[in-house]
Amino acid sequence: MRLGRTALFILLQTNAAELRFKRRIKKSGFNDYRRMLCTSDKKLLLSAPSKRVLNFVPTHDHLKYDPNSKNLVVTWDIFLQNWRMVNCDDVDVIAVIKTSPDPSEFWKYFYDSLANMSAVHKARFMNT
Repeated sequence: MRLGRTALFILLQTNAAELRFKRRIKKSGFNDYRRMLCTSDKKLLLSAPSKRVLNFVPTHDHLKYDPNSKNLVVTWDIFLQNWRMVNCDDVDVIAVIKTSPDPSEFWKYFYDSLANMSAVHKARFMNT
């Protein structure tokens, strides 16, 4: 499902999503597209489990530019455990996992599908 920047921003406020989007800056040896599992759900991210398991750290710095002007959405990358930008010029939502009001569906998915992934499997996921 293709979404624009505003729709993706809203979706990520109460869900985690698996996204596939075109890289703005090409990287040698990497696919032109990147996959990401991400969320911007503050209730989930500020919870004790997220701080412990996802190593969530709230932002402290202000960006030097407006991401909206570059058609970007700022979100928490669950695999890389850091804030990342999603290029909304060419983004597809592959899957959505509900995180609010009850994050239990997300944590079940996380522990059943992601917790035991090796670094190689995570890298393969992100580069396909």
